[in-house]
Amino acid sequence: MGWLDRMSLVSGPLPYIVAVCGVIGAIWLVASRRRWFVRRVLPGCLLAAVGLTVALYVVVEKVWRPFPDPVETSIYVWIGIGLCAVALMIPRIFAGRPWTAPVSVLATAAVVLTAAVQINLVFYAYPTVGNVLGSSDPDRIDFAQVPSSAGPVVTGRPLEDIWAQQAPSDMPDGGRIATVPIPGTKSGFAARDAVIYLPPAYFVSPRPLLPVLVLLAGQPGSPEDWLGGGKLATTMDAFAREHHGLAPVVVVADGTGSQFANPLCMDSRLGNAATYLAVDVPTWTKSNLQVDPDPRAWAVAGLSYGGTCALQLATNFPEVYPTFLDLSGQQEPTLGDRERTIGDAFGGDEAAFVAVNPMDLMTTRRYPDTAGIIVVGASDDAYRGGAQRVFEAAKNSGMDVQYVELPGRHSFKVWSTGLREELDWMAKRMGLIS
Repeated sequence: MGWLDRMSLVSGPLPYIVAVCGVIGAIWLVASRRRWFVRRVLPGCLLAAVGLTVALYVVVEKVWRPFPDPVETSIYVWIGIGLCAVALMIPRIFAGRPWTAPVSVLATAAVVLTAAVQINLVFYAYPTVGNVLGSSDPDRIDFAQVPSSAGPVVTGRPLEDIWAQQAPSDMPDGGRIATVPIPGTKSGFAARDAVIYLPPAYFVSPRPLLPVLVLLAGQPGSPEDWLGGGKLATTMDAFAREHHGLAPVVVVADGTGSQFANPLCMDSRLGNAATYLAVDVPTWTKSNLQVDPDPRAWAVAGLSYGGTCALQLATNFPEVYPTFLDLSGQQEPTLGDRERTIGDAFGGDEAAFVAVNPMDLMTTRRYPDTAGIIVVGASDDAYRGGAQRVFEAAKNSGMDVQYVELPGRHSFKVWSTGLREELDWMAKRMGLIS
């Protein structure tokens, strides 16, 4: 079934095939000639779907507000289409002959599947069928199987120049993935398990003393997102094949605590996320993995919320993370607007927010030893303007900073490409390659 796992959901023929099936299914669901169906059921289901979709919009965007930025309108449209198909299924079964009932069920499934595929095309969260089925995960090991953090090491900058002379030929073909809890020893932050990527060179002795990339997901999201839509293992394995098995050790840490939580990557009433990521995660990593402890060998990167967080850590803790990659981050951390953010997180104390907000910090502090790249989608209208303002502020604060636009919107298409294309730059900054 490997061919099915590799089948793309974001390119190639499959999205078009599903869309055609969805159109045929929709035609079937509305095509009954029964008078009661046409006059009462069809308009009633349409109105019900519109009403439910509007109610969902109000709850999500106005009441609950779990996301800092509005959900794209097209997402609600496709949700409404799916709801309408489900509402029509039972009446359409009664409006047809008995043998047509399975056809109505299949037609409904086709429309709902089409809506799901179209929503996925907005985010690129599931690039293949295997990602949806959970059957295309990279090689995983239990963390207990990770080799001891003791033993001889190979060091130097750039590390590849020294390692190339003695790299063994029996390294694994690819890296390994492990999940492990990283406790909030100092912060008290209740984080979910981290995802750890270890490159092939980590599994030999003597081992090269590798740099560390702390990677952060979005909100809503989880560390596992970087394995699917983020294509983390694929990107890192490809880099390792070109560099004698070398790649950064990647710690995909949890920066939110749950799927929908938004602690703003700060220490506040919402949790001590900043201390967790700037103190607990590096401390645990240095204690449990054999990595380069030199801050020059550490970088932080993230997507969306994680991109904002990467900038926050780089500006608040430049001695820990002197290198950052901000993938479609916000102009500033937010719960929707500044007033609500300051009220919920700091009890209305604006000075407390200003003291840790990157845009404010970059007007009062200098960062001559910090370097970063800000990446955003060329079609990401909600985030592109903010990214440009962040770039100007970072440049004016003395950072060595670059601004990059990639084709795409606010999606994994941009984020996975951004990580892949900027990995060489990060590796040079961290002393891994020349």
